[in-house]
Amino acid sequence: MATITRENLAPLNDKLVVTILKDDYLPTFEKSLKGYAKNANIPGFRKGMVPAGLVKKMYGQGILSEEVIKAVDAEINKYIQENKLQILAQPIPLEEQPVNFDVNNPTDYSFEFEIGIQPEANIDVKGIKVKRYQVEVTDKMIDEEIERLTSRFGKYNTPETVEAEDTIISADIQVTEGENKGDTAVNLKDIAKTQQKEFKGKKVGDTITVQLDKAFKGDILNRVLSDLKLDKENKEDAKKEATLTITKIGLLEKAALDEELFKQVYQTKEIKTEEAFRAALKEDLANYFAQQASGQIHDQIYHHLTDHISIELPEPFLKRWIVVSSEGKKTQVEADEEYPAFAKQLQWAILSSKLSEDNEVKVEQQELKDFARHQLMSYLGGQMGLNGDESWMDEYVNKMMGDRKFIDDAYGQIRIGKLFGELEKQVTAKDETITEEKFAELLKEHQHAH
Repeated sequence: MATITRENLAPLNDKLVVTILKDDYLPTFEKSLKGYAKNANIPGFRKGMVPAGLVKKMYGQGILSEEVIKAVDAEINKYIQENKLQILAQPIPLEEQPVNFDVNNPTDYSFEFEIGIQPEANIDVKGIKVKRYQVEVTDKMIDEEIERLTSRFGKYNTPETVEAEDTIISADIQVTEGENKGDTAVNLKDIAKTQQKEFKGKKVGDTITVQLDKAFKGDILNRVLSDLKLDKENKEDAKKEATLTITKIGLLEKAALDEELFKQVYQTKEIKTEEAFRAALKEDLANYFAQQASGQIHDQIYHHLTDHISIELPEPFLKRWIVVSSEGKKTQVEADEEYPAFAKQLQWAILSSKLSEDNEVKVEQQELKDFARHQLMSYLGGQMGLNGDESWMDEYVNKMMGDRKFIDDAYGQIRIGKLFGELEKQVTAKDETITEEKFAELLKEHQHAH
């Protein structure tokens, strides 16, 4: 019977000595040998008629080593489960252990492995202090949202000439004295007022010559310079003349603020008046900012857990594991460089796992299906099945549920989402009023940081 002894090497780093007796692997070795003889294709012999001795001579060594290694792996896994060891990564050989497998002289074998032990993690979530940002929805925000929606649901026309300020002018553009050329699109109102008269009344095919920095300003100038592949930092490039040849004229006629628009925006609500429409928009905006603020709390919790809680890890073991698991693709120097980021990810995995266990966070099968369905709907832009028939969608969701990678990713996202939802209820949150501009700035900084 196989035996395993355990010895401590360093904090959170133990040695396992696995001794495999010949009786542990010999029966399966002989069975594998017979199976191989039965199926082997060797010239000069009919299939199934190859002498066992010949198979043993030709392939016995490889079959023997394979069966011994399988027996070792099984014993280690059994030992870890029975002793409820929380290990980090997979066991690795303590050092190079040359083994002389002798198919003609079966014997006992011993192997030494080292394992990393997962550290204890005790977290006082209630001691975490965060800010809950509150953004007041103003009339200006609602007006801007109405402007966006009337444009979105408006009608696009192609007038013969450039007249209205909202006219979109598409044009081929080329530096008058040079080879730089491209295509661009500008709104008439984004052209300098002193130059707009040069464009009014023009039709497709007409040309206009302008000095770039006189016709365009700020971001519009930078975009046009980019379209021409010119250097926006070079003032001389900005002073160049360019000729625009109009290729298309477009005008967006905004939707009227009436019941037709209200129905397009809110298909499941009965909104009759502008006042009710504005109230619905205000509620939506408030919910949006509340969700964003909640996400900000989650980010603060994450950074507190990863930046301010230190967990002891068996660093030498983990660095060796990085090298060994790379199967020769990484050197010890590369492992040392990679370790800080690896350790941070590992620390988060340990903390989130422990917190999920403490808070009894579980992911149900239906949640995975709902996640798959929601992801599929997002791919389709929110459109439902043709003629209301969604049987194809159920079939596709079932197909997604059979994808191991998708299930692993979905499980992780759902678990972490539910975990943060629980932690948000437990941390100490202080409300802080913030403007929309500052809140957007804060979210932008967060995106850059990640």
